[in-house]
Formats: sequence, structure tokens, C-alpha cells
Amino acid sequence: MSGSGLRSFVARRLLLGAAQTVAVVLLVFALTEALPGDAAVALAGDQPDPARIAAIRATMHLDRPAPERLAGWTLGLLHSDLGVSLTSGRPVSGYLADGFAPTLLLAAITVALLVPAGFGLGMLAARREGGWADRLVSTVTLAVYAVPEFALGVLLVTVFALQLGWLPPTAVGFGTDLLARPAVLVLPVLVLLARPVCSLSRLVRAGMITALASPHVAHARRCGVQPWRVRLTHALPGALAPAAQQLARTVDWLLCGVVVVEALFVIPGLGTVLLTAIAERDLPVVQGLAVVIGVLTVVLNLGADLVAYRFAPRAGVAA
Repeated sequence: MSGSGLRSFVARRLLLGAAQTVAVVLLVFALTEALPGDAAVALAGDQPDPARIAAIRATMHLDRPAPERLAGWTLGLLHSDLGVSLTSGRPVSGYLADGFAPTLLLAAITVALLVPAGFGLGMLAARREGGWADRLVSTVTLAVYAVPEFALGVLLVTVFALQLGWLPPTAVGFGTDLLARPAVLVLPVLVLLARPVCSLSRLVRAGMITALASPHVAHARRCGVQPWRVRLTHALPGALAPAAQQLARTVDWLLCGVVVVEALFVIPGLGTVLLTAIAERDLPVVQGLAVVIGVLTVVLNLGADLVAYRFAPRAGVAA
């Protein structure tokens, strides 16, 4: 892999990321504009009068043309100004800070467990294709992956919280400091971990099996390289490219607020903040969080592409 080839690939991906970021901003504005209902009417109370509605619309700049509001909002984004909440008057960045801590904590714990579990199960299954370990891992991961997060969460809460009483069923009463009682994190992390570990282990298994059948691995075996070294230094790098992309998608999914899991366990993360803002027609909060989530997705996928190119440059160039 030449330095010029890497620089060219990075430049193309950066340009694509910039275009995707612009598309995210435009799409978020268009979608929030298309939300049903009128934010001014919702904020005016149960019995709003036309004068109050008109005053709220003027305060929210809803009486201005959409292109003018888009230009003003975009200019604010360029200056790191996500806007101000319509319902509370707080900066949107404050909502982001409040919801980001619980979501980041859940994501960090999940990823810390996902990497060793996913790679370990994948390497175990690939050690002998068709063997008992391969069949067991493949069967269990396929069965677990088929269970939706909501159903798995309800099952775990019913068994471990309601029947056995080992763990708290929700995070109600703990606020955003979830580390104050780590037991409250166990069930949400298990639900968040279930499907990603299945996907990652199957990708690692497939990559390892393909790599173990390659000529350079066969040559290493003929040269007397120890089996564990063959798997780790010769076969595993071939499975890192798809695994890195899957990890990026998983981190993106986690950091962007897993709405179902956060709603089920009443965790005040980004997903819960976003749902509340949508219900209250708080457009600045919806737009600000959606843009942050969209840009985060672009950045994470850019990083995954760079890692994939590093370990599989042919696939990266083709992409």
C-alpha cells in the first residue's frame, strides 16, 4: 500500500464525508419541517388565542420563509450554536450533554465487552470449521440475533428483576449518575450486547475461515509456524476489515441513542431526550440532536473505512 494511494483514498473519503454532512443538515431540516402539527400551537396551551400563537411564531421565527430559517440555522451550526429549546429556554447543547453521559456510558461498557466476546467467539468457531464449537456458536448466535431488543429486554426484566429480584428493572430514581449503582446497568448492557456480538462473531468467523484457507497461511503452516501464531498474525488481520466496519456501525448505533432500550429501562440518554423533544414539538432540540447524530455517523464510518483500507487496501479502493 503506497503512501500516495492512502492519501488519495483519505482525500476521497473526506470529500465524501463533507458532502454527507451537508446532506445530513439539509435532510434534518426538511424532516423537522415535515413534522405534523404546529409548534406554536402546541406551546400556546390548551386554549390558545390567535394573538398568542402569532407572538410565539414570531419569537420562533416561524413566520419567516423556510430558506431564510435554514440559512440562519446553518450559520449557527458553523459557529457551534445548536439553538435554544422552545419549551425550557435551555441551550440545545445542554440537552446533548445531559443525554450523552448515560448513552456514552452504556456504549463504552458494551463495546468493552463486545470486542473480546465477538472476536473470541469468532476465532473459536473458525478454529475447526464444522466442528462442535463452530456449530454451537453459529446456532446460538443465530438464535439470539433473531430475538428483537424489546422482546429480549422484557424477558430479562421478567426473569432477573421481577421473578428473581436480582437486578433493578429500570433506572428510575438514579438520574444520570448510573455508576452510583452498577447493577442498574447489567440488563441494558446485556440487551445492547446481544445482537452486536452475534454479528461481530459471525463476521470474524467468516473472515478467519477465508484467511485460514489462503495460500500464505498454508505456506506459514508448512514452515512450521505454531498454530496460535498462524491464527493471530496471519489469519486474524484478514478478518479485521469487515469487523472494523461492523464495530463502527455498532458504536454509531449505541452512541446515537438506542431508543427502544433506553425507553424500556427508563434511561435518560440521547434516545429518550430525542423522543421527548419530538413529543413536545421542540424543533431546535430535535434538529440539534439529529445533526449531531448524523455527523457522528459520518465520522465513525469514515474511521471504519480507513481501518478497512489499512487491512484490506484492495477492498478499500474498490469501495
